Amino acid sequence: MMKKYRIYQVLMLLLLVTSSCKDYLDINTNPNSATSASALLVLPQAIVGSASISNQYNAYGGHFGGYIANAGGFSGFGNLFNYQLVPGDYNNLWVNTYDNLQDYKYVIDQTEGNDELAYANATAKIMTALNYQKLVDAFNNVPYSEALKANENLTPKYDDAATIYQDLVSKLDEAIGIIDTAKFPKSLNSSSDPLFAGDMIKWKKFANTIKLRILVRVSGVAALSDFVKTKFGAIDNTLGYITDDAIVNPGYVKDKPNPFWNTWGYSNTGALSNTSRVPTKFAFGFYKGQKLLDSGRGSVIYKNFTTNTPVNQLGNEVDAPTIITNYSTWYSGLFSSASSISNSLGILKGPNQGQVLMLAAEVHFLQAEAKLKGYIPGDLAVNFDQGIAASFTYLYKDVTNTLSATKDVAADVATYKKDNEESKLVNIKLATTPAQKLEAIITQKYIAVNMVNSEEGWNEFRRTGYPVTTPGGDGYHNIASMLSTSTRIDKMPSRILYPASEQSYNSANFKTVNQFSDLIFWDPN
Repeated sequence: MMKKYRIYQVLMLLLLVTSSCKDYLDINTNPNSATSASALLVLPQAIVGSASISNQYNAYGGHFGGYIANAGGFSGFGNLFNYQLVPGDYNNLWVNTYDNLQDYKYVIDQTEGNDELAYANATAKIMTALNYQKLVDAFNNVPYSEALKANENLTPKYDDAATIYQDLVSKLDEAIGIIDTAKFPKSLNSSSDPLFAGDMIKWKKFANTIKLRILVRVSGVAALSDFVKTKFGAIDNTLGYITDDAIVNPGYVKDKPNPFWNTWGYSNTGALSNTSRVPTKFAFGFYKGQKLLDSGRGSVIYKNFTTNTPVNQLGNEVDAPTIITNYSTWYSGLFSSASSISNSLGILKGPNQGQVLMLAAEVHFLQAEAKLKGYIPGDLAVNFDQGIAASFTYLYKDVTNTLSATKDVAADVATYKKDNEESKLVNIKLATTPAQKLEAIITQKYIAVNMVNSEEGWNEFRRTGYPVTTPGGDGYHNIASMLSTSTRIDKMPSRILYPASEQSYNSANFKTVNQFSDLIFWDPN
């Protein structure tokens, strides 16, 4: 079900979190590693591992969710071009997530019932819930109740996805309770907690936020309507949700860079990391005027936004553009030489930037939808506008996560609203029906997570059908590949397949599914 002989990867004694980031960032397997380690040493590397996996989900969501297209002159896109997937596709997404979950399981097992280590225990449980939600959203039914048992059970059954979702809410409630009732817990700090630096109020808010995402995602599933209402009624609204971006940064440096920078920016030698991908017209149209005008965010996300940003539609091999020499299209900084690459704003800020697990913008849009559906009180327009502002704010922060002195978020948001003054997708008070309001919320979320947490844009497109797509239309309005063989009306896939590793090692439980007709349980199509 996972890499059988790599159960406790993060237990390597090379992890010396209190001395330097050199080993702290090392997530490679050492077969000679020790088989036991302190939970407080394992926990931070597990969180760093989750950051790396977040980058992998972003890439998967970018390709399937309509953010990434092929550049010119590259082969190897065959399965993606027509969505004729095979089990070997995206094998690492499954394997790496379960490896990471095994790390958290180790922390939980080592700290269970130990009041001194209660905070580490709760943190590991919160991160476990986050990881399992990602797995369910990608694969639907997955091993859960029998998973992570190492040699005790190498062929775990697949649990019902809706049941997993419900249990994750219970596990998050449990984690919050552990934090609240701990009597003499050992505090976490920036070394043992590279996400919130030991701020347990933020961890409780993060748990609440993951619950919010889970409940909103299943809010359209009729069989879970009572569950959703009950759990929303039990949410501690006094505690609230995270109000800033959830960012992991253990001390990324040029030689051990942020994983997103390393994937889409430059290697530690200054070589361009990727030359085969460019933005899609579908995504680009939300900035350049084909659908909306957004020069504020567009100019920091895309290189040469106003003059020469290459765009394409996935599957177009005739007119496929090339990248700008020495530049990722998503890097708006300056490349002078391999040893002279400037830090920037936008999404590719620099090798030292933190890795986003969840954007504050997404949290505001989740609250807006919950208010639209009557699950929590308040004016959804407030959260909607806060979500747009939070998106600008993240993109206007530099590599140190500090808002640039050259940018004025309030002024640029006002310009954005004025430039799109007749659009209900930007000015939500123009939306007069629940469907129009939901379209505005999800479309703005889709824009906010562009190449940051792209899988969330992909998840929400499948769940709601927004942003609107026109099958067969031009690239600015058709989200699907030009060569799609999908049987869905929107010409998109519904999911990825279970991995080849499961087919080989867990064949008794491996499921053959169809990427067009077999749905994630919350997908109404």
